[in-house]
Amino acid sequence: MTEAFEAAAPARRSRWTGTWPTNTGWVVLGALTGFGLLVSGTAIAGGTWQDAVAEDPTTAVGVAALCYLAAAVTGVRWTAWLVALLASAIPVTSELLDTPRWIAFVLVGLVLTGIGLARGRSATWPQAAAMAGFFGVAAVALFLEPRVGLALAGLALAAHAGWDVVHYRRDVVVNRSLALWCIGLDLTMGGICVALAL
Repeated sequence: MTEAFEAAAPARRSRWTGTWPTNTGWVVLGALTGFGLLVSGTAIAGGTWQDAVAEDPTTAVGVAALCYLAAAVTGVRWTAWLVALLASAIPVTSELLDTPRWIAFVLVGLVLTGIGLARGRSATWPQAAAMAGFFGVAAVALFLEPRVGLALAGLALAAHAGWDVVHYRRDVVVNRSLALWCIGLDLTMGGICVALAL
């Protein structure tokens, strides 16, 4: 299993992580991003952040999982940052095509997994399994009673922070800065969603 994690490009020493001020900065930036996404996502639907629905944390789980999967498939750590931006277009595209977001995330995940397996990238399997697990739970939440679904999707997102910690500690697959940023985002947005559902 360790070989699969380490199949991505080896880490280089970075001035952007490694000290408590920089690490804390990434986590805080992630927390602000998570809250900002929750506010903007609900505002587009004509509500406030207190009107969050299961689709909000489910989308965040999908983006997070695709970031890790893309970095594993390419073997290039910074790809995860690029995918964090590009995957934000998936909800917009799915709305324009009148397709549920979860279907779009699944399709992109399957395509990336196929590419990774065809390229023989051993890091693809753990990332695809993680996407299936975290995103699968969040997607199921979309079909539950709204408050229960919001809580379950929020828990799936918050649980993804554990995956971030593993990657930060092992310094594999993604840049440590992305793992820290994602920890802040996952715990903040996921925690708020769980609290709103209670």
